[in-house]
Amino acid sequence: MLQKTNRQTLVEQVALQMENMIESGKWSVGMRIPAEPELMAELNVSRNTLREAIRALIHAGLLKTKQGDGTYVCSSSALGVVLKKRVLRSDTLQTLEVRYALEREGAHLAAQRRTDDEARELLLQLERCEKAAESGNIDRFVTADIRLHQRIIHASHNEILIELYSHIAEALHDSITSITRYEVDADFVEMHRQLVEAIVAQDGDRAVAAVHRYILESKEIIAGKEGERP
Repeated sequence: MLQKTNRQTLVEQVALQMENMIESGKWSVGMRIPAEPELMAELNVSRNTLREAIRALIHAGLLKTKQGDGTYVCSSSALGVVLKKRVLRSDTLQTLEVRYALEREGAHLAAQRRTDDEARELLLQLERCEKAAESGNIDRFVTADIRLHQRIIHASHNEILIELYSHIAEALHDSITSITRYEVDADFVEMHRQLVEAIVAQDGDRAVAAVHRYILESKEIIAGKEGERP
């Protein structure tokens, strides 16, 4: 619960408590935060103090205001905002290298730690990816692909890795789209099947090898397309 504050660095205290509500998940991404009168009463602060704290969190990228509708949570942590911005400023090859580092370790840990329920969910999400690829709907495939990798990372049961990956997942959308706009061939989809089947079989080495193959192919696709530019 939010707590009443003392008078020392009041705006910072209010902003910190609100940030804690966001990072703890009590205020989830997409949620509209309580109205000003409710927050003022709960925190025992003035409207001006509250608004300054909200402005600070908007500037940090945690909140956003919709005119005439209220203030909404738009990121689960300040770290997430920084990571998203950094990924968006990076070129596709650099992003692939970061993906390789995270997804390789995530796949290896998932193969060791996945539960039976997680194994079933991975197979279901893989099926969604394959159907999206067959349909030729690139946007649908990219969404399904990101969700598959998020499921794999979640199965690693490493909270720091899960948090890091969740923060950059949204920014990865553009990177993956830039690759799949070129092609989503059967081999690329098959590599994802090999990855999931290796995790289900709890074969960490095979899972890591699958990650290496699809990242390498992605790099070759990007390098080939860049080489075609005049």
